[in-house]
Amino acid sequence: MTTLLHPPAQAAEKKIHIVQGEQYVDDNPNTVLTTILGSCIAACIWDNTLGLGGMNHFLLPGTDAGSQQRQLEGDVMRFGVHAMELLVNGLLRRGAQRNRLQAKLFGGARMIKGLTDIGELNATFAERFLKAEGIAIAGGSLRGEQGRRIQFWPVTGRARQVLLAKETESIMRAERTRPIPPTPPGQGTVELF
Repeated sequence: MTTLLHPPAQAAEKKIHIVQGEQYVDDNPNTVLTTILGSCIAACIWDNTLGLGGMNHFLLPGTDAGSQQRQLEGDVMRFGVHAMELLVNGLLRRGAQRNRLQAKLFGGARMIKGLTDIGELNATFAERFLKAEGIAIAGGSLRGEQGRRIQFWPVTGRARQVLLAKETESIMRAERTRPIPPTPPGQGTVELF
């Protein structure tokens, strides 16, 4: 009889944070993919038989308050399709089978009252995309008025969601604003007061 004096060491969890416009596919059992969402969507898609999965994070780009609904819907399609296709194709290239893919969708919150509900447009798009592609929706959490912190284990399809308190809305401001590009050299600056 052998007695273990020290239990076998477990590999450290490898956390990978996914931001807007990114997607990541992995088959490492120690990988956990993370993201923070407001009106954005994260699709977590995996092939349970193969033990391979991935996550994307997409957001309709910011628009002026006067933009038309039709333009917003067109942008959701253009950017959403690109993000979803990158993720699905990344899984298929690594050996996943389309008929075994399952998905969990997160995000799509209404973060700004009084303007077009971009979260709703994003959520509706993601649901329609998966249905059209024949990918089963196994769960998730869409819509509402709170941001979310998501963790996803791509090998097993396990996901964890933490709803963010409404007071943490400042965290979500990054979704509603774009960085101001630097002033090109040789050009003056404008001071507003």
